[in-house]
Amino acid sequence: MTIQLPNVIAEYFAADKQGNAQTIAECFATDAVVIDEGNTYVGRDAIRQWMANASTQYTYTVEPFDLSEDDDGIIVTSHLVGNFPGSPVDLRYFFVLDEGRIARLKIIP
Repeated sequence: MTIQLPNVIAEYFAADKQGNAQTIAECFATDAVVIDEGNTYVGRDAIRQWMANASTQYTYTVEPFDLSEDDDGIIVTSHLVGNFPGSPVDLRYFFVLDEGRIARLKIIP
């Protein structure tokens, strides 16, 4: 099933597929916040470093398969397969967008 993602979220997943930490960081607002695996990253530099570390530490593929919205933002559920503990896993990405950029992202199982 193909889902229609908002542009900046589609750009985020495309950059993740390429392992491009710089392009991922550019999807975010300058003061954006990412929460992943119990860690919080604030600002584009921290987000770029978070993704750079993830892409060198693990090899994985991510496939978004469900999209929903609530009062807080956009929820994208994705299937991840790779060489990380717990693989494969479905993760929920909670996006909050602001002026065409990602202002907040929380990733949880």
